[in-house]
Amino acid sequence: MPLNNYFNTYERNSEQELLNDLVVESINITGENVYYIPRTLVTPDKIYGESSIVAFNAAYMVPMYLKSVDGFSGEGNFMQKFGLEIRDQVIWSVAQRTFQNEVIAEELAIDLTRPREGDLIYFPLNRKCFQILFVDKFEMFYQLGALQTWSMTCELFEYSSERFNTGIPEIDVLEQKYSADLLQWALYDEDGNYLITEDNDVLVDEKYGVTSPEPQTDNEPIQTESNTFIIQANSDPFSWGAI
Repeated sequence: MPLNNYFNTYERNSEQELLNDLVVESINITGENVYYIPRTLVTPDKIYGESSIVAFNAAYMVPMYLKSVDGFSGEGNFMQKFGLEIRDQVIWSVAQRTFQNEVIAEELAIDLTRPREGDLIYFPLNRKCFQILFVDKFEMFYQLGALQTWSMTCELFEYSSERFNTGIPEIDVLEQKYSADLLQWALYDEDGNYLITEDNDVLVDEKYGVTSPEPQTDNEPIQTESNTFIIQANSDPFSWGAI
């Protein structure tokens, strides 16, 4: 038996726009204001699609719905050979119309048609950045002949010398706090040149290198305790435990 033509709304734009309005309104009521941060590949590799230098130069406030209402998902916190690793995941849902108006319309310089894997979402409530791992384009499957939302699975962002220049201090502080790139702390003259010492060393800000390392990466306590029971003679490298 064929479908009832009187209730087929696939070709009726008015019904689709009504559902769009309801989705946008519901997210504005129950959602959260977050920052969408598009990623820029400064030195893109056309073969592998990656870049040795990654920058985040803009941030757009977008209302999104947090689907992970029961807390973080993913593998959570666990110990591995390099120390404590946190892999908290969240799932965000954004209305396509809202994303079009708030992000795509402002990012005309880049080819951005939807949320992208690799971009960041900053959640002001817990002051954490989450990186998009996967974008589900079919969260709602054509109930009225169109798609209204995108669903994004995100994992807690792990900083790795990316450059932040979004203009939002609470986001840009990630680079200031964790960057190990000496040139990012260099002092410049009025012409934009590095200031050099007599030994041709770059002059850097006094705050460079003052960040405290993670406790799991500090080997000094381990070395201090091991020296109490492991002794190696200088004359014989194989004489463990005796002088």
